[in-house]
Amino acid sequence: MRLNGLGDDDDTVVQPDIVVVCDESKLDDKGCNGAPDLVIEILSPSSSGYDRVIKFNLYWRAGVREYWIVDTADKCIQQFVLKNGEYVGRVFGESDSVPVSVLEGCVISLEEVFAE
Repeated sequence: MRLNGLGDDDDTVVQPDIVVVCDESKLDDKGCNGAPDLVIEILSPSSSGYDRVIKFNLYWRAGVREYWIVDTADKCIQQFVLKNGEYVGRVFGESDSVPVSVLEGCVISLEEVFAE
């Protein structure tokens, strides 16, 4: 996925775990051009710092409307929703349900996500 508009000479390329793109005009044969509506990163020990800091800032600067960080070890999700140019964060535990702000009426049950 190419994130343009970050002020760099070249586009920044990232490979999120899950993306949701509501605007089909952003898609081409190479993937998504610009910011998707929702990005979900699933933490691993080797990616935790990168996902929480580097990618967080890249997605915020690119205008990704919603960013989730899924921590399978702690069975929680950090949800960041872009409001007035800033991310507003919330944390949801394994018994919660997460409303997907970019998909009206869509709610994800974390009991099902983290079921063993």
